[in-house]
Amino acid sequence: MFPWPDRRIIDLFQVSHPILQAPMAGASGVALALAVSRAGGLGSLPCALLTPEAVLKQAAAYREGTAGPLNLNFFCHPPTLPDEAEQARWRERLTPYYLELGLAPLAPVAAAGRAPFDAAFCAVVEQVRPEVVSFHFGLPAPALLDRVKAAGARVVSSATTVAEAVWLAHRGCDAVIAMGYEAGGHRGSFLTADMSAQPGLMALLPQIVDAVDVPVIAAGGIADGRGIAAAFALGAAGVQIGTAYLPCPESLIPEFHRAALASARDDGTALTNLFTGRPARGIINRLMTEVGPLSPDAPPFPHAAAALGPLKAATSTPEDFTPLWAGQAAALAKPMNAETLTGQLAAEGLACLARLSGRLGPGESPAS
Repeated sequence: MFPWPDRRIIDLFQVSHPILQAPMAGASGVALALAVSRAGGLGSLPCALLTPEAVLKQAAAYREGTAGPLNLNFFCHPPTLPDEAEQARWRERLTPYYLELGLAPLAPVAAAGRAPFDAAFCAVVEQVRPEVVSFHFGLPAPALLDRVKAAGARVVSSATTVAEAVWLAHRGCDAVIAMGYEAGGHRGSFLTADMSAQPGLMALLPQIVDAVDVPVIAAGGIADGRGIAAAFALGAAGVQIGTAYLPCPESLIPEFHRAALASARDDGTALTNLFTGRPARGIINRLMTEVGPLSPDAPPFPHAAAALGPLKAATSTPEDFTPLWAGQAAALAKPMNAETLTGQLAAEGLACLARLSGRLGPGESPAS
């Protein structure tokens, strides 16, 4: 069989295919991670919405279901308390929706919950000893990072610019994820807040490859073998794929999110800060159309989410007020089980790479 042209991620993570399942908080869990692992990719468990106890439980279920390596993913945003003035401004902006649904605009709401990596989560890492720990929004404090490495984990984090990639590599990351503008979900930005200057993956990836000595993992707009081959042609040693897994039966998204994906278009997503306070890419819905998609009234991450909870609970169309995270290649995503999808992605990627190398002709496949 035609081999992967760069084995650095395969050898670093001890996987059969250099395909990382994106850790999508709220949209993926044990079932999806297990399916990807069984097909030879890296299964990931997102931990930002979990308690340390829940992470332990999910990690144990993963270990019971596969002998493959595990990636635990954490957010690294600085913890902050909600600001009363910012919350009041946001509630005022949402008041028409509260009134439309018969809700009291100033009724108390539950706090938004997205926990950053801390000593409690670090203790979980030391107990679980995952093969990989990935971070979003930078890296934790050096003392915590040292403990993660001492537990034997490979460390990975996302970069949306070359400067972020260099920062991560200089602080001990074993690999860097080059996150293009096309990617769904939260931007991994931590050195910049300027979304207008964010590069796409085709421009970002080769520049990060040239700037760092560690393997680079491509993320953003990759949903089939053609995207995988293109990433490797630009110097990637692996790919991280998220949106393509969302239609899989193992994902946790609700039916209205699946319906939105089924009718997705290339121009149907946008970056928005309305749902959490941080820019993230999702399918355009009512709230994004009428309020945003980017609004200065949205409180900083993660506090924008709190005021949307009552709206989602009261409406018959929760898709109007719920983030429908997806990347720009959402239309390429096809419903199938995640194990089959992972195998198909690997086979298609290898076939495309073989054709690029001149080893295969059109329509041929890399036979063993």
